[in-house]
Amino acid sequence: MISPQIYIPKPSRLSRQQQQRITRLCVRSALLFMQYGGESAVVVDLTRRLGIALGVSGVECALSFNAVTLTTLYDGRCITTARNTVHQGINVSILVQIQQIVLFAESAIDRDHLVSVIEAKFDAIQKTSYPTTLTALAVGLSCASFAYLNGGSLVVAAITLLAGFCAMRTRIYLSTHHFNPFVVVIITAFIATLLGASAYFLRLGQNADIAVAASVLLLVPGFPIINALSDILKGYINMGVGRWMFATMLTLSACVGIVFALILLRIPHWGLT
Repeated sequence: MISPQIYIPKPSRLSRQQQQRITRLCVRSALLFMQYGGESAVVVDLTRRLGIALGVSGVECALSFNAVTLTTLYDGRCITTARNTVHQGINVSILVQIQQIVLFAESAIDRDHLVSVIEAKFDAIQKTSYPTTLTALAVGLSCASFAYLNGGSLVVAAITLLAGFCAMRTRIYLSTHHFNPFVVVIITAFIATLLGASAYFLRLGQNADIAVAASVLLLVPGFPIINALSDILKGYINMGVGRWMFATMLTLSACVGIVFALILLRIPHWGLT
């Protein structure tokens, strides 16, 4: 059985200025989706769907790790634009809002002023996040839970909670002030290890060395690695390799911060018992 096709009525004819506005909207959606951790395949699909819903004949999108090149096609006319992108961290709320905007564009009945409506919706995207203290507390609790479940005493778990909380607050503070992400990870890992290793250094509780490992769990780049593997498997090799190298450099930066803290405290080894 052939699935029914969705009929999207189009304006009688698009001027060059209208096509330019549609091109800017498409590349804007691609930039936002990439900046906040979206998959490459989803980026390409959403930009194509948005462009067609707004009236162009087709959309071609080429992605690299730090740039987007996009072309809209209409009546034998091509308009191409390129934009640089900067990683802003993971924000699934923004990704969902962009998908909702595309769905709205596809299902809209009144299409006379649809481009202006979509522009207003992009301007109204909410970029709010959870409060810093609440986020840091949740991260600290997750690190403390890992330490406790792996044999650490309540004292060790409490120290891990403090280390994870302070490390996450530091990471958020440095990130909001636009420090280099690798420098942010080095400093965060240093602080987390310094506080977590105090349980081992002062011999507090049982299996105190678990606090050292648990306090730096917040620096594991899980989301970038998953996106990198997904991009590679779906054929976006350049994006996948770029994201993989970014995640690898984050891991190496965390190792540098951990080693600096262990050298400062003169702890000869680090490992779980």
